[in-house]
Amino acid sequence: MPTLEYVRSEIDRMRAQIGRQRKEIIQLQRAGIRTASAEALLARMQAKLDHLVVQRDEMKKVEPPEKKTRVLGGRKW
Repeated sequence: MPTLEYVRSEIDRMRAQIGRQRKEIIQLQRAGIRTASAEALLARMQAKLDHLVVQRDEMKKVEPPEKKTRVLGGRKW
């Protein structure tokens, strides 16, 4: 079972990858190149990301809340 930190990092990585994929699709469309297969890949990536987000939310419910550590003399932002 992956850890919560792993799932969070995987979500961040996938979001960046989806952003790059979207930009590439836009470039291909401007060039007049068909993008059906790229859009299908993007849809699969988005579905996997949605699954990871659900998994992260379930893990957050199970995990106890983190203790807030306080620093003596620390700033109060």
